[in-house]
Amino acid sequence: MASPVNSVRHAANRSLNPFKVCRSCIIANRRRRASTAAATANAESDIINPPLQHLPPLDSTPSPSPAPSYQINAGVILSRPPILTRDLHPFEKAYFLYQRRLNERLSLPFTRYFYYEKNTPGDLEWKRKIKERLTPSREIGKYGAYGREGWNDELLVGDQTSEPEVQQEALVRDAESTGEIVAEGEAETKRPVDRPLSRTTEADQKNDTKSLDRALQRTLFLLVKGPWGWRFPFSGLIGKEDLKRAAERIIVQAGGVNMNTWIVGNAPVVHHKLVYPQPRKGEDTRNPNPTQRNQEVTWFGEKTFLMKARIMAGQAKIENNALGLEDFQWLTKEEVEKQVQRQYWKEVQHALADR
Repeated sequence: MASPVNSVRHAANRSLNPFKVCRSCIIANRRRRASTAAATANAESDIINPPLQHLPPLDSTPSPSPAPSYQINAGVILSRPPILTRDLHPFEKAYFLYQRRLNERLSLPFTRYFYYEKNTPGDLEWKRKIKERLTPSREIGKYGAYGREGWNDELLVGDQTSEPEVQQEALVRDAESTGEIVAEGEAETKRPVDRPLSRTTEADQKNDTKSLDRALQRTLFLLVKGPWGWRFPFSGLIGKEDLKRAAERIIVQAGGVNMNTWIVGNAPVVHHKLVYPQPRKGEDTRNPNPTQRNQEVTWFGEKTFLMKARIMAGQAKIENNALGLEDFQWLTKEEVEKQVQRQYWKEVQHALADR
């Protein structure tokens, strides 16, 4: 236990010097200053006398040759989308007819007096026609939904009632008929009715592959013929041209200005690579300096990036085109496969619509 005298002396010293540091803190500060001074001295010595750097030994083998150079091209898959819906499957035809007959059987009876006043010409015509077809619907055949045979609403094998052509004829015949009862041997008076257009056009019958009025249920693709054979329109990039601008230029140069087209997106949909059997000499059209584009370079092959485009109106004309094209065709996917080379087809087939 400390004496009272030492305690009083210690309290007096603290009151006289409130910032007095203990002995352990003084020793720690001295060590910290010594380590900082040593680090500064080492840094100054490294600046004056830098340490030796251990460089890796030089390899005696020659440097690898540069990668082969490929010509970069932009191409266009220009297509015309389907105009008509596809033909129905026989099962779909039978199913839709069954649904219409079922609806006739389950719905409320047709109240003709809501639409026709009694004993008016319209009411009399309705009575005459309903005796023939037995149902208000005009394209489901002769079917009585409320009689004893109402349950018999399915088609038998070989029945043509579900065929679109048969239904169209039934609608036209019903519209032409006035429902009047004529004497035997006299012809019934018919109303003039516009008949629906056929789904098969004159271009389909003539197999005119240059017409856009054929294969209305399918997608048609523009295929052009040049010195390389049948391919989609393509050309090399010029200067700082990107793929979309190059595609717009190629459409005009290949098919003329009489087509209303639209480039779909800014990225290509497929990539085609062709390696030449022997290197070829050509011009570097991608050089941003126009004065140096005529310099001869060696190409080992070409890479073509194809953009997707749609035609909305117009027709292609290759007369006096700037790409050296000889012919063109509008073909479906299966027809494209028969025209192009096998390797080319393997690379582009997945970018073409099946329908």
